[in-house]
Amino acid sequence: MLAGTYNMLTEQGSTLYRVINLEYPDTTDPSGETYLPWDLNGYTARMQVRRLIEDTAFMIEITTENGGINIEPLGVADKGRIDLTMTAAQTAALDSDGVYDLEIIDTGGTGTVSKVIKGTFSLIPEVTR
Repeated sequence: MLAGTYNMLTEQGSTLYRVINLEYPDTTDPSGETYLPWDLNGYTARMQVRRLIEDTAFMIEITTENGGINIEPLGVADKGRIDLTMTAAQTAALDSDGVYDLEIIDTGGTGTVSKVIKGTFSLIPEVTR
C-alpha cells in the first residue's frame, strides 16, 4: 500500500484533532469506484513530526500507547477510524514546520507496519500566549 499525502496545517498553542478513515478498494467492483472500510482491530499506530526527514530527533511523537492516537475498529465506528490529538501544550512547544508520517502496526497477526499518510506539517505561530 502506498501512503496518501495530506499536508497538515496546525495552529501553535491550539489543540490539534484530525480524523482519518482508512478504506481500501473493493476488488469485486470492476469500476474501481467502491471502497471498503479497513478493519483496524488489533492495530496500534504511531506518528512522528521531524523538522527534516534526515533529523534523528523528532519534534513530537504521538502513539496509541501515549494517548495521542485512538483507533476505532470496524463495528465501533462506521469505518476503521484513527483519531489524532495533540494538546494545546504540545503544539505550543513546537517551534517550526516539519514533515510527518503516520504508521499502523498489525499487532494481532503479521506484525506488518504500513505507512498510511505522510506530508508536510506546517505551523501557524501563536500570537496570544
